[in-house]
Amino acid sequence: MLRLGKKHTLSACFIGYITQAIVNNFAPLLFVTFNTTYGISLTLISTMITLNFGVQLLVDLLASKVVDKIGYRPCLIAAHLFAGAGLVLLGILPELIPPVAGLFAASALYAVGGGLIEVLISPVAEACPFENKKSVMSLLHSFYCWGQVAVVGLSTLFFVTAGVGRWAVLACVWAAVPLLNAVFFAFVPVYKLVEEGEALPASRLLKTRTFWLFFVLMLCAGSCELAVSQWASAFAESGLGVSKTVGDLLGPCLFAVMMGVSRVLFSLFGGRRSIHKMLAVAAAVCAAGYAMCAFSPAAWLGLAGCAVVGLSAGIMWPGTFSYASERIPKSGTALFALLALAGDVGCTAGPSAVGALADALGGLQAGLAFGIAMPVLMFAALVLSGKKKRAAAPEPAPGPAPDALPEAEEPPAADGQGATDAAPGKGR
Repeated sequence: MLRLGKKHTLSACFIGYITQAIVNNFAPLLFVTFNTTYGISLTLISTMITLNFGVQLLVDLLASKVVDKIGYRPCLIAAHLFAGAGLVLLGILPELIPPVAGLFAASALYAVGGGLIEVLISPVAEACPFENKKSVMSLLHSFYCWGQVAVVGLSTLFFVTAGVGRWAVLACVWAAVPLLNAVFFAFVPVYKLVEEGEALPASRLLKTRTFWLFFVLMLCAGSCELAVSQWASAFAESGLGVSKTVGDLLGPCLFAVMMGVSRVLFSLFGGRRSIHKMLAVAAAVCAAGYAMCAFSPAAWLGLAGCAVVGLSAGIMWPGTFSYASERIPKSGTALFALLALAGDVGCTAGPSAVGALADALGGLQAGLAFGIAMPVLMFAALVLSGKKKRAAAPEPAPGPAPDALPEAEEPPAADGQGATDAAPGKGR
């Protein structure tokens, strides 16, 4: 009988992020189809994005209490079941009830799964007893990108061969990924991240200035990534005047490839550079990419802007997680949940604002101009925090600073037999 260990747990986590990519990126490929088939406005379609990430945000907020009572393994299984059921219903409900209600109901259901996955997968992977945690985390997040590439590429192939009109069949096919991974998570070991009673409570995190810096960084990271990712297909298809096939491949697919490449490179070489400086450079480059999308007179230059945003935004999410884990040790699941909450605030606000402004101002390029504000805010926060850190360096305090947190310790080594389903803040 095959003995499952840490590599199998990490593999299940990889598939979990592929599931997250399906949840976040399949429906956006159909925004123009929803608009033409059901007569739904871009503003109402943007509300689907708001609902999706709004529900994920609510799940982020409540996850600690729920998992505290139920345990990690049941929640991981439930997360994938919610995601799979929502994708199945996405293809069924619009034909059974009013289309808007059907799309919204399905989106809310798979958003519950997506929210749980986002909160649970990163700490579960972090707890696996690998030596280079930073590389593992960045590689983990790259699977979201490769999942997005698969969703866009394979969905486009399906649309070309079977027709866009049969998109509901494809929704059910994609649902198989989370449903099968739910079974996988029923058997892989789950490791401890922090020993019982050692994790910092959320209430203490919320009182530290350092945490709020990372909250702002994650909010900006979510907005920077999703404001382009969610609208890249529609932007290339309608705003730049290319076909749906070309729009899907050169919009979200190119975006995801560049984001995945940056995360793989970060996993290989990120340990040799200052995360603070890398995030600042990424924010500056991201602002330039948004400017290319918003103001370019030529289609190819706008598509190049999407690629630039993907390359720069790729390191923002995992980089902020790694930076926060380094600066706020022994934070347990509370840190991951609260940062996921911040990221989803950005994921909700950014794409929704782009859609609303596109309707109001007469084009997606005008809406994407709003996106420049988020990388600029991120850059400013990093620069200001860097200046404060340098200013405070010559006068170290004899004791811990008001918002200082305990030093990190190595998590206990565990194998498949030592795994548990402990609650947040108590290890896994």
